[in-house]
Amino acid sequence: MKQIIKLVTIAFLGIVILQGSAWASSHREAPLISNDPLADNTDVYAFRSPCDTNNVVLIANYIPFEHPAGGPNWYTFGENIRYEIHVDNNSATTGDDIIYRFTFDQTDEDNSTFFNIRLGKQNLKTTYILERSINGGVSFVTIVAKGIVPPPNIGPRSINNSTVGLGASTYESLMTAAIGTATTGEKVFCGPVDDPFFVDLGGVFDLGGFRVPGPDGLEKFNCHSIVVEVPISTLQKTGLTTTQATSILDPNFVVGVYASALRPAITTLSDNGGASTFSGNWIQVSRLGMPLTNEAVIPVGFKDKWNGTLPSGDLQFAKYFSNPELALYMDDSQFGGAVPGLSALRIQSSSLGAFDFRNGKKGLFDLKGTPAVAGTALDDAIFGTILLPDNKSPRAVDLLPIFYTGVPNLRPYQLATGKNGDPLAAGKPFINNFLPTLGDYLRLNMAVPVTPRNSPDFSSLGIVQAAVLGLTDARFNANASLQAIPNMDGFPNGRRLEDDVTTIELQAVSGVALAAIGLWYDDYTPGVSPSPVTQKLLNVLTFNAGVTKNDTTFKACFPYQQAPWASFTGAGYVGPRSLDPLPLKWIAFTAEAAAKDAQLTWEIALSQNNNRYEIEHSLDGRSYSRIGSLPANDATSSTYSYTHTSPSVAVANFYRIKQVDRDGKFSFSPVRIVRFSAVAGITVSPNPASNFINVFATEKNLSISLVDAAGRSLMTRQLPSGNGQIDISKLPKGIYTVVASSAKATVGTWKVLKQ
Repeated sequence: MKQIIKLVTIAFLGIVILQGSAWASSHREAPLISNDPLADNTDVYAFRSPCDTNNVVLIANYIPFEHPAGGPNWYTFGENIRYEIHVDNNSATTGDDIIYRFTFDQTDEDNSTFFNIRLGKQNLKTTYILERSINGGVSFVTIVAKGIVPPPNIGPRSINNSTVGLGASTYESLMTAAIGTATTGEKVFCGPVDDPFFVDLGGVFDLGGFRVPGPDGLEKFNCHSIVVEVPISTLQKTGLTTTQATSILDPNFVVGVYASALRPAITTLSDNGGASTFSGNWIQVSRLGMPLTNEAVIPVGFKDKWNGTLPSGDLQFAKYFSNPELALYMDDSQFGGAVPGLSALRIQSSSLGAFDFRNGKKGLFDLKGTPAVAGTALDDAIFGTILLPDNKSPRAVDLLPIFYTGVPNLRPYQLATGKNGDPLAAGKPFINNFLPTLGDYLRLNMAVPVTPRNSPDFSSLGIVQAAVLGLTDARFNANASLQAIPNMDGFPNGRRLEDDVTTIELQAVSGVALAAIGLWYDDYTPGVSPSPVTQKLLNVLTFNAGVTKNDTTFKACFPYQQAPWASFTGAGYVGPRSLDPLPLKWIAFTAEAAAKDAQLTWEIALSQNNNRYEIEHSLDGRSYSRIGSLPANDATSSTYSYTHTSPSVAVANFYRIKQVDRDGKFSFSPVRIVRFSAVAGITVSPNPASNFINVFATEKNLSISLVDAAGRSLMTRQLPSGNGQIDISKLPKGIYTVVASSAKATVGTWKVLKQ
């Protein structure tokens, strides 16, 4: 007799749907799917290939927390599960336009052994069929008939030994052999890999207790990955290539991507150990588009419902983005004081002296229906009914577009560069991944150029760093014209493997996108503050979530992710509880102003193989130079100090410590900032100005220069007394830079608008 058991993970979802859905990216993100790891979608990535820029790479990872030594039954893709990658390339159509569907089959090649691999044969040897639909799932065509899935990386005898194992030269050779090409041209890989996500899991879920630096909760764990590299012309709705794009932000090249897993509604288990049988409709049990949505935005009681809902039904969850729970821990009037790990992140409560974006506040709602928003995305005739829905949904204006529609290249969603202080004015374009399908997709504009991974401008902060460059870098902030700014191809415009999505999303919740378009933080006062790059903005930009990169490197080309960690390599186990020497641990690092010096102090523990500490300094937070070095002690814990005797007295000083091992490997401390605003005492006014600029300084014998947008010095004069006036009456209208210098170095710079 057989027992008919409706899978709990599916039956409950079906009932909820018929009656009515951060931070590991999507690892065990909902109560029911945590009981079904084979169907648990952990991460989705979509990025333009750095190896062949004519292609886009789609990655869907499944099965969280695969311990490398998790035998004797190692994880693999499950049978009777549909693993799917969905692409929406046309908002005029309903639902998905392209679907890649993977189904897997397992064969027991030797039923006489309990080993997974023995004598050249595999238990549970896994293969797959790949089908593609280009009509929204109406019909599917098989494009890979029998794809190969590499076995788990069990160890050298199982993988490399030619007598008792598979006799492979390296595990990498098995991965390479498993790479296939579909009949329609896509490159495909399915198999185990190093889990590429990185996050301090323990700190995050202990009510936001981020540790800097923190331990990577996914270090040396594996997952299973589906990687598809697709020609852009296949994904573009009319078959165009990027050479045919009207610009690098062409709206016709935007796609939305999400991945899912589906199971049959009913599983019938045998009472005699035989194979189970499956029947009923296919039910979605897991899905993922934007990272961290279900973990850190959707409340616990709705997580299973969210997993079972198609993106077309996501508008019901919009309220959780308009007033995100995480924002409560970045607000001192709520719970901000109880979460020190987020102390650097504070949401604008009086931006430009008028706008409060804390939960339940008005945000920009007072502008609704006024001439100020006419013709902008906030106009009710365009998207204002969604972006300004009421007077108590302040984050509908920024978080909702990031997660649910994409960000359009419309006012006010352009950089503050060129806006002349008006956040609603036209500014410098830097993102357009707008696909108004009102659902949780990972949206990518495929026309945006690739930032080379070896570029000095490449940053894991993605669009946040692109915004910083567009606001502050002389190469990109001279005017409001469209330029290819590095990292415009980063999250949330798609998602690269290197992107630090945890940090970026926390910065976004704290209002960094609002600041980028000119809604600055509370410590900026127009006409009074010398620059909108204030301490609160710097706090947000220099914040990180404690783990900023993966525990191993990424491959330069397909399949981009690294081979899975081996469960055993001779006498040295390399799994999560490695016997490798413990690395240096940073206990504390402080940097403080002391008169006109900067005093740096740091304390470390667990120092092994440690050679020296190099002290690095920067004036922009990007380009660092070494200013000193101290030898390391071999003690189990040590305290070090260093005095920087020539910091800038007017602009922010960024400091980090580079710890170098005896074998040349190195790591960095967190970044600390020292400012000497009280010492600098420089004021430039008025701003904007028409005829004259007045400079007042407490420091004497300064040199003042006026520089135009092209970087040419127009005039220079000395200020023996510290005060002076610059005549700009005959200069054309535009933005100029006032540069104040002492005998030693540049003291500060100020942007001035000539009206």
